[in-house]
Amino acid sequence: MQIPLLHDKPPRTNATSVPLPSSRPFSEMAALSVKPGQRFTVPDWDTNARLISADAESQRSVSHQIRQEARALRSETNNQAKWDEHDNQTRLAERISSVNRWKETLDKCLADIDEEINALAKVKEAAERALQAKNLSLDVAMECLTLRDGRRAIDVVMDPVEEELHKEVKVIDKAKRELQQRVHEAFEQLCLLQEARQQLSFDHRGKMEALEIDHTCLSLSVNSPNISFKVNPTRIPNGSTAVDEWEQNSQYNKDHAEEEMKASTKLREAIVLSIAQTNNELEAQRVATEFALRKRIRDMERAYDELKWQEQNTLEEIAEMEEDIRRLEEDLRRKMQDLKVAHSRLETRSYRPNVELCRDQVQYGLTDEVHQLEGSIRALKLKLAEAQDALDALYRQLHRVQTDMAYKAHSLVLDHKCMDSRRKLVVPAEKFVPQVDSFNRTTNRVPSPPRAGQLELG
Repeated sequence: MQIPLLHDKPPRTNATSVPLPSSRPFSEMAALSVKPGQRFTVPDWDTNARLISADAESQRSVSHQIRQEARALRSETNNQAKWDEHDNQTRLAERISSVNRWKETLDKCLADIDEEINALAKVKEAAERALQAKNLSLDVAMECLTLRDGRRAIDVVMDPVEEELHKEVKVIDKAKRELQQRVHEAFEQLCLLQEARQQLSFDHRGKMEALEIDHTCLSLSVNSPNISFKVNPTRIPNGSTAVDEWEQNSQYNKDHAEEEMKASTKLREAIVLSIAQTNNELEAQRVATEFALRKRIRDMERAYDELKWQEQNTLEEIAEMEEDIRRLEEDLRRKMQDLKVAHSRLETRSYRPNVELCRDQVQYGLTDEVHQLEGSIRALKLKLAEAQDALDALYRQLHRVQTDMAYKAHSLVLDHKCMDSRRKLVVPAEKFVPQVDSFNRTTNRVPSPPRAGQLELG
């Protein structure tokens, strides 16, 4: 049988206390004040105290045993951890030494291959300069074509500028093919040298990073600020290699680079440069393209100025039409007030008594006035509707003019950017400064939004 503890609380009761009337006897009130719940005996109280003491002694014994085992385990693990750390420190130092030897070998090989690349580049320097110039011309022509592809709506036309640019691209491609054929062998050998150098450089960068990582690992200790637990640190990372594979990879990169350098040395002695003279043909095409571009810009500016003049006149006409509409509306309001007065007079005179309710001249005059005013109001409303339609048509035309102006302005900006980009063909690269926003008066013009009460175009 479970003995309840002395500190256990008795179960709560849902009894509701009811105030006692003052007329009850004192003894009855004292009996009702006794706290309800289970009462324990003195033996129960003694048994509970003995159980608590026995449990405390048992727990202390278990705790003592655990502490002794923990001390022994600490001593064993501390010794093992120190020896493991010492062994790995030694392994790290040896690995750093091995990687550093290969790094020095790759440093020397990289210096040799750089010297060979420079020597081969000097042999075909003239051909490469000509080929590079054609690359610049091609880049500029393609940039101009790409810029002009940004024209909008009606401005996207196959004009003489477009034709000359496509012709220029063809001329440049032909010149590049001729020059490329002359320097093909030298170019291929440079590619092989660059590939060998890239492999060496990649291997060299890997060893530099490995040295940096291993030095960092060698410097780590329990007092380092950047140590932490990692997720699954003992995993084998993807792409891991064996030590033999690592050694063979570095040896292969070194041998391959030495073979390419020997082949390059023989090729430098045998190459005879023969450069086709294509500069005159390309220069003539450049002049023709820029002439067509300048002519197109002049035509576009004339069209833009014409649209600007049309916009100004349309805006003036809109202002005058709006003023006339305002006056029509004022006249219409006055006519409505006059009609109210005539209606009121007719209605008021209909209340004349007896024979006084006669159709006199006043009655005929007021009736005529009402008919006349109603006719005037109808005419004014009709004319006001016509004026509103004309105003909406003016705004539609203004929107069309401003939209076309925006197209023209955008096309002018693009053509001016083309002219500025083509300056790179005649200005040295170190002196070239782009002329930004050279046509500010047409930059990013946005058509006026429709005003309140006007027809909004979709």
